[in-house]
Amino acid sequence: MQLSEEEDDYNLSLSKFESMLKTNKVFFFDSEEFEEIILHYLDMGKSNLAKKALKLGLDQHPKSTGLKLVQVEMYIYDDKLDIAEKMLNELYAIEPTNEEIFIQKANIYSKRDNHEKAVELLQQALEYTEDYADVYNLIGMEYLFMDSLENAKENFIKCLEQDIEDQSALYNVVYCFEFLDQNAQAIEYLIKYIDKNPYSEIAWHQVGRLHYGLKQYEEAVRAFEYSTYIDDEFIGAFMEQGKALERLKRYEDAIESYERTIELDDPTSYALLRIGKCHEKLGNKAEALKYFNKTVHEDPLLDKGWIAITDFYVRQKNFSKALYYVNKALAIDDQNRAYWKRYATINKTMNCYEEAELGYRKAVEFGDANLDTWLYWVDILQFLGEFDNGIMSLLQATEFFPESFEIEYRLAGLYFILNEEEKGTFHLSNGLRLNLNNVSVLEELFPTVWSNKKVQSFIKKHKK
Repeated sequence: MQLSEEEDDYNLSLSKFESMLKTNKVFFFDSEEFEEIILHYLDMGKSNLAKKALKLGLDQHPKSTGLKLVQVEMYIYDDKLDIAEKMLNELYAIEPTNEEIFIQKANIYSKRDNHEKAVELLQQALEYTEDYADVYNLIGMEYLFMDSLENAKENFIKCLEQDIEDQSALYNVVYCFEFLDQNAQAIEYLIKYIDKNPYSEIAWHQVGRLHYGLKQYEEAVRAFEYSTYIDDEFIGAFMEQGKALERLKRYEDAIESYERTIELDDPTSYALLRIGKCHEKLGNKAEALKYFNKTVHEDPLLDKGWIAITDFYVRQKNFSKALYYVNKALAIDDQNRAYWKRYATINKTMNCYEEAELGYRKAVEFGDANLDTWLYWVDILQFLGEFDNGIMSLLQATEFFPESFEIEYRLAGLYFILNEEEKGTFHLSNGLRLNLNNVSVLEELFPTVWSNKKVQSFIKKHKK
């Protein structure tokens, strides 16, 4: 009942203030009412109304420290740091034990990137505050800015000791543990936290995430289950539970978890995609395809959706259908290397070598960093008789893969085909140095070069 009375008073103050603005009459408010009205408008992003309320507030209560501190906060928000600092010094002379003065001074130093000084001021605020949790949280944030994760973690823990329900501090503690690669210690901490606050769905959710990161999927599922028992509308927990169940090959249960997220909110392309993948694993091909189609309908820009449909048809050896879908994907995003690589692979399987060459070339052009993509591309250039282009591509590839015997043997083969024996011998020597046992690459790809007596004699000499 207490809370609703406070809310009623707050709403009354707000509507009284707004009717005053409309009628130009001047009503009296106490300074705390003005503070609440100003902070309400700031939270709403209505800074003009906040400034109006502040001006009226200071007219009625010119000596109110609370209102002056709100004014300081607004100056800091507007980056008028020197004015804010001058006001704080004046207020400090009047109220040297007001913790808010130290907090706002710390805020100024933080904005100036002097986080050490900000921490020093916040530690002074601890001597005068009654809200320890808030100050510890602010100290933790300053340490985060300094990348001092151990100190940040320690202060977020202290914040939670003061206010066990502070969710942002809980997330920040876990972030610090994870950043420090202390996942097991994070789980230990959270289990102790849960002993004190067993109905924290956030804590159980974080325990699940950490177990998942450690590949402890059974434990992860259990933690997510607890999280969803506490809050049966916690979409994130159902989603993560689905992922962990997939890892355990419990595909039907995973589908159930993903479907729960769709019941609770609009379907996400991610959930639809995962349901499709689970159906495919269960052998429900028609259902899988239905969900993959729903995925790309829901989010045509999600490449994983188009890739799932394309790969589905490739696995069915229905290459014309696979090509149809990868072409649709390329019509939406023609700079996606994963689409181009699939376009190339499908065309190669269908013996359309010029299209395959274009696909691999585009995949590389748009940043595909896999050696096999370069090698497939060059092998097709060789098949098409484009030996010079093959050499140029391989020389470019050596910048990314300087120690690749596959590249060296191919360069050797192409140079020998072009009768550039000196260069061919140089690259053959490199290939033999890097991997003598796989010289068969040369034999498989360049049988005429392999049968060359000079090449054979060079290889024999090297083996000795």
